[in-house]
Amino acid sequence: MSQIALPLSGGPGQGPTRIVVGNANAHIFEALAAPEAWPFRTAVLTGPPRSGKSLVARWFSEQDRGEAIDNADALDETELFHRWNRAQETATPLLIIAGGEGWGIALPDLKSRLGAALQLAIGSPDDIMAGELILAIAEQHGLVLGEGAVQYLVPRCERSFAGIEKLVTTIDRLSMERKQPPTLSIWRDALEAVVGAEQPRLL
Repeated sequence: MSQIALPLSGGPGQGPTRIVVGNANAHIFEALAAPEAWPFRTAVLTGPPRSGKSLVARWFSEQDRGEAIDNADALDETELFHRWNRAQETATPLLIIAGGEGWGIALPDLKSRLGAALQLAIGSPDDIMAGELILAIAEQHGLVLGEGAVQYLVPRCERSFAGIEKLVTTIDRLSMERKQPPTLSIWRDALEAVVGAEQPRLL
């Protein structure tokens, strides 16, 4: 397990933004290390909400590995097609970031070219990565979770990037509202608020 620190902050009073590299995205960074091997030097990256796609795009650009187009599925398709052509003309690796499955491309030429690109998808975090995400998000918030937090939270939290982020944010909010450090009672109440009664409660 590793992390990539980025030179940006989440806002006032927040710590550095980091990309946690684990089971869900390690293959992404392996592929990004060799863009010259991509078909047509183009890759399409998709993934669930809050999985760090935009951070990956920024990291790729800052490493001077090529051009990254974030939120490509929200762009005009003709403009995106022209940018693909320009990248081909200049032999520039092109990383295209889209929201997830179901990107319906109407422009036939664009659809065929992106269909031939390397397809990369961020998966779901396993227990180890979930623990690292909890710690990284807490660090960004300047939040000290307390001893045993990861061991308690990981088996009970939702296995999604958005769910883990919401859990840590809720712990931070409850801790500030109660003016108490985040210990077991706050962890438990945050889990109840985020996960709810849909999951069995492990005491």
